[in-house]
Amino acid sequence: MSSNPSDQELYTPEIQNDTSLLQARQRSKEFRVAVIPGDGIGREVAPSAVTVLRTVGRHFDIQFDFQTYDWGAEYYLQHGRMMPADALDVLRSADAILLGAVGHPEVPDHVTLNGLLLEIRRAFDQYVNLRPAVLYAGVESPLRRARNGEIDLVIVRENTEGEYAQVGGFVHEPTPAELAIQAAVFTRYGIERVMRFSFELALERNEKRRVTSITKSNAQGYSMVLWDRIFNEIKALYPQVETESILVDAAAMKLIQRPESFDVIVASNLFGDILSDVAAAVTGSIGLAPSGNIDPLRRFPSMFEPVHGSAPDIAGRGIANPLAAIMAAAMMLRHLEKREGAEAIEKAVEQLLGEQRVRTPDLGGNSSMDAVVDEVIQILDMKNISSSV
Repeated sequence: MSSNPSDQELYTPEIQNDTSLLQARQRSKEFRVAVIPGDGIGREVAPSAVTVLRTVGRHFDIQFDFQTYDWGAEYYLQHGRMMPADALDVLRSADAILLGAVGHPEVPDHVTLNGLLLEIRRAFDQYVNLRPAVLYAGVESPLRRARNGEIDLVIVRENTEGEYAQVGGFVHEPTPAELAIQAAVFTRYGIERVMRFSFELALERNEKRRVTSITKSNAQGYSMVLWDRIFNEIKALYPQVETESILVDAAAMKLIQRPESFDVIVASNLFGDILSDVAAAVTGSIGLAPSGNIDPLRRFPSMFEPVHGSAPDIAGRGIANPLAAIMAAAMMLRHLEKREGAEAIEKAVEQLLGEQRVRTPDLGGNSSMDAVVDEVIQILDMKNISSSV
């Protein structure tokens, strides 16, 4: 392949983009949202996000049809599976999925992850995992030199293959010679489409227009060499975007040393998973970290969730931070092309954090989850009143 390929030379198989259902619901202003609260604090923060969405719906004339599904670890303990056999068929007709969290002390993590979250991601080809990380005014970063507004980045994680492809198996179990093989799967098609998404996102976000590719091709001489090769091919098509390629260990250090230098980071499934948690910590709390599992072609419903997990140690105490789930709801609205509603939520959260009056323990406060939700709703209501005067 030439070093400077044209669009036509790259492998871009056509995929039908049937958005008729979403377009019909946009016209009617009604969206069907499947809500899976899941486990632990997911059962608390997901309803909080729904409450905020209902408020936004009233102000912006958006109708929601929320359908709640009680799937997760509790369902597994009763039925031996994380969700029913027909769950994917049930979810398929939704416009979006809002997930709380999955995880339970009595259920192995690989069971909860593969039995629900990864199955949905793969079945609906949600090949982009989008994880923004912003240092908001009023939030203290563990990096003493970090200033509010300085850190504003997004990690684009390949979400359906790579190190999480679940290709492998066990042999000779459970003898002393037991062997486990786990294979990572990297395809030209999978890498190329997530690269293209990253460059297009960089053009839209801000004036930085910078894409950083995360690699480890010095040690992974096949998968990451292919990753690097395709990154170089794609970047040649976007001369207006500044680029760099960094080894994953160096990227982890630089996210702590100079997080403000990053804009869009594109990474494999495993590398993106790890680095996004680093980015969340650097920006103050994983309780502020939303994510979207997105099918950019809109053939299937995309799924939005907080990053923080089920946190069984604080579940039921009413002190979970609901803001990650609320911001995930804003990401959902943006994906559904309801930008005004998304921006209203984002600005309300920014105002709440900036005022530093109402905040949960993870942010150094002593407010309850309900108090935070009430404050977000109050800000949304006041903003709507002031904008109509």
